[in-house]
Parts: sequence; C-alpha cells; structure tokens
Amino acid sequence: MRTHRFDLTAVGTVTFSIQVFVSFSLLLNLSACTENAAPPKIESYAYSSAPAAARCEAGARIGEAGVSDGEASAEGLRYHVRTPSNYDATIAHPLLMVYAAAGQSGLASERMTGLTSMATASGFVIVYADHRPLGIPAIEQLGTIPASMAKKWCIDEQRVFVTGHSDGGTASLALALLDKTKKVPAAIAPSAAGWTGKDLEPYQCPAPIPVMVMHGATDSLFPGWGAQTSAWWAACNGCDATKTKKVEGGCTAYQGCRSGGATLYCEGAGSHRDWPNLNRVMIEFFVHPEKFQ
Repeated sequence: MRTHRFDLTAVGTVTFSIQVFVSFSLLLNLSACTENAAPPKIESYAYSSAPAAARCEAGARIGEAGVSDGEASAEGLRYHVRTPSNYDATIAHPLLMVYAAAGQSGLASERMTGLTSMATASGFVIVYADHRPLGIPAIEQLGTIPASMAKKWCIDEQRVFVTGHSDGGTASLALALLDKTKKVPAAIAPSAAGWTGKDLEPYQCPAPIPVMVMHGATDSLFPGWGAQTSAWWAACNGCDATKTKKVEGGCTAYQGCRSGGATLYCEGAGSHRDWPNLNRVMIEFFVHPEKFQ
C-alpha cells in the first residue's frame, strides 16, 4: 500500500498539493455497503411530477435511453451513461458525474456505489468515468465530460453534480477549485478524498457551492481529513462554525451558511475502502440543498 503526494501547479502562481492514494491491492478489495448488494437497475422517472426544466429541440440529441457503455470525450476519457428507462430527449436533465477510485473502471465504480437505480428514478442522467491518474491536466479533462455528454444527451449544464471515492473524491473536490473547472459542478459530494485542510489553505474561496463531505471514521489512510476539509468549506461558504445540527444520515450540517452554500460533514463508521451508505441523502442534498441549512 502506498500513498503519493503530487505537487500540482494551478493557473497563476499558486502551488498546492493533493494527496493521492494508489493501491491496486486495496482497490481489488473495495467493499460497498449493503445498499449496493443488488445489481444496478435502470429506473423510470415520473416526468409528470417534475419541476419545469429547460428543453432541447426534438431530434437535436442522438443519445438513447437506458445504458450506453464505452462513450469517450474528445480527450479519450472513457465513461458509461445511464438514463431513466423512459428518458425524454427534449427535457434537460440534471447530470450526476461519478469519478472512480484509483485503478477502477466506471463499471466497477457503478457496482461499488450502487447509485444507478436511485439516480435514474430521481430524474438524473448518471455517468461513471473510468479512472485516470490524477494531476491538473487530468482533472481539467475530467471536467470536460459534462459538456461532451451534453452534445448527445439533453443535459442541463447548470445542474451538474459530482461525486467519487478516494481518487474520485479527490478529483470531485478539485473540480470545484481549479480555475478552468470550478464553474462545472453545481454541488460536490467527495468521499474519502485525499485532501487535508493544509492542502486547501493556498486557495481562494470560490463562490458559495453546496458541499457534502463524506469520510470514514476508521479511515487510517487519510485519518481525520474529511473533518478538516469540511471545516474549510464551511468557512468558504460563510457558515457559522460554532453552530451545527445533526441531520439525516448522521451528518452534521453547518448553520448560517450563505445562500447556495449548504455544507455537510458526514462521518460514517467505515474505513478508507468503504463507500458510505448515504446515497439517498446525497441525492436529496443535490436536489434540495436548502433543506440542510
């Protein structure tokens, strides 16, 4: 098992470090919680009860309903698409991007997270990206997948939500900070991310953004890092660090945050290898972050 610190240079003169976990032996044994025991299933979405959404011209998007594996961006990043089974190509859908842990394919990430059924039933198009070794160029390329997706499927690019585990969590958090990608996500939910509070110190705060940090209490690889990064985001989002409350899933919600800056810290009992049992809370947080403030 090895950890690596990569020195990455952002736009301008700011230099920062991201902790990246690379352990193929661990990845082969990544475990998911019981919610992930059943094979992924594509669900239908109740469009009749959906709020008003932007629309696409009929016939303007050629992406099909259901499952589409082996898609690729212009940079050659492979990803796997899941839509509601009754996907309507004229309605702009929210997009849920799932970035993989080190060495994982998007399909392995789908099995680990178990997000497909709940996401499609909630009206999301969900995409699982294959892993790519991290660095600023790679993260910036990962940030191009939503725009690539929107060329084939009817996607609302103002409602792009990102999550991922380990390296995927690290990438999810970085997307909200880098100059070239910080406008891509509407909200982030990193899990077991390789960032410390010290890594974040060189950064200027972006505009308020909903952030749900998930981290295992027994993560011995990145011990306590989730608490550090959630505190940094809470400060950036203008929350009152002295006021918190417990919400669904055992998460801690910071209070008094600026509009659009809901901030959660969700510490589960798992280790670094465990995907948290918080899929329903995550989807609700993405759809209605104001409920958690």
